[in-house]
Amino acid sequence: MGKLPPAIRLVGLGWYIALSIALPVGGGVLLDARLGTRPLLAIIGLAAGLLLAFWGAYRMVVEATKKDEGRR
Repeated sequence: MGKLPPAIRLVGLGWYIALSIALPVGGGVLLDARLGTRPLLAIIGLAAGLLLAFWGAYRMVVEATKKDEGRR
């Protein structure tokens, strides 16, 4: 995320969170429809997506705050 302005970083963070949740849930829904396991895989996808989104967002925010502290 290097030298991007803070506003662009926040937009990127929002997209990251949205896609981290939407893709596993969508994959779970598609697999549920094929395998007839409704809603098991969608719930598993939701849990995995939330964990991935939280962890990635945490790492991005920590990285951004470290770089901002170094500028001061």
